[in-house]
Amino acid sequence: MLKAKSCVSDSEQTSLERTKGILADLVGFDTTSHKSNLALIEYVSSYLMQHGVTSTLLMDETGKKANLIAAIGPTDRPGVVLSGHTDVVPALETGWQTGPFELDERNGRLYGRGSCDMKGFLACVLAMVPEFVEAQIRRPVWICLSHDEEVGCLGAPAIVAWLAQREEPPFLAIIGEPTEMKLVTGQKGKIAMRCTVHGTSGHSSFAPEHVNAVDFGARIVSLIAERADRFRQEGPFDPDFTVPHSTMLVTMIQGGVATNITPERCSFTFEIRSLPRHDARAELTGIMSEVAGRLVPEMQAMHPDTGVVWEEMFSYPAMGDGTDSMGFLLFKDLMPDWSGKVSYGSEGGVFEQVGGIPSVIVGPGSIAQAHKPDEFVKVTQLEACLGFLRDIAGRLQHSN
Repeated sequence: MLKAKSCVSDSEQTSLERTKGILADLVGFDTTSHKSNLALIEYVSSYLMQHGVTSTLLMDETGKKANLIAAIGPTDRPGVVLSGHTDVVPALETGWQTGPFELDERNGRLYGRGSCDMKGFLACVLAMVPEFVEAQIRRPVWICLSHDEEVGCLGAPAIVAWLAQREEPPFLAIIGEPTEMKLVTGQKGKIAMRCTVHGTSGHSSFAPEHVNAVDFGARIVSLIAERADRFRQEGPFDPDFTVPHSTMLVTMIQGGVATNITPERCSFTFEIRSLPRHDARAELTGIMSEVAGRLVPEMQAMHPDTGVVWEEMFSYPAMGDGTDSMGFLLFKDLMPDWSGKVSYGSEGGVFEQVGGIPSVIVGPGSIAQAHKPDEFVKVTQLEACLGFLRDIAGRLQHSN
């Protein structure tokens, strides 16, 4: 069992030993998204300060969460972002062999919530700080840690806005989501929505006199399913994605209170995950317009106080292919093998679409291990990540 330490700064340690020690510390902070991440942020800030690196903290509106930004090297030239989120999904599932917030090493694997997604990458970045500093790199490394990625990429926009205001913003962002240390060059965007149908209630024996919210909700669900089927058949398509077209589906639904009462309310959530060149908002507008033009008049003809309410829960943009950018071309020969594009989300789209910073995704661990009991990252993956970051440092050391 690896024991957490207050801060790892022993110059005698190898980079892998430093990584394991830092990862034990990071996993030890319960940064489930609904909780504060300040203890972890303060730990990282203190660690960086030990190596002469100052940090900028960007607090959220509650004052209970923060992003961290730190630069190593001269900031008067474009550099590279190493970006990761600090929050993790809940660890309430059964099946954990050890405590989820205590790192455990077994058979070449490091187990713990966030070890793969994505504190393993953060630990590698922090373990490399002494080498980044010693290398006297000629372009900056920007270390960016965000809050609330798992609940909609809520922290990243503030980081990107801050970076975009620099005299020389970064020209590439490397997002350390788990890709088994393979190169990912695209990511779908997502919009999560809630739809609430307001009808009228009464005894179910008089059903024709009522506006059945569940019935009308089901008709809207059918419209969503029809549109999703059109995506599957008509595209647009990009075969480089794990799912080569946009998707749309209902994920949760509630309605009704009893078997003999016509339901006056039905609420459901749905999402659209869209390819970079697919206008997701236009698709949503199309559905809402059809509902407003056809279903709502039918409801209100029976009772004027009925209707449909739409609420956007969160969204993040897609990440396009930035492999023709100046930043990527500087590191092109150092990049690992390409594995395509992914349908899950990351902060890469925020860096690209909000900040104009081309992005790629490369990180240790497999997404198949994330968000499940006994989450783990292989030690060999951390070693590969350290080697990749060391190559990045070498290129920055000699870059004009």
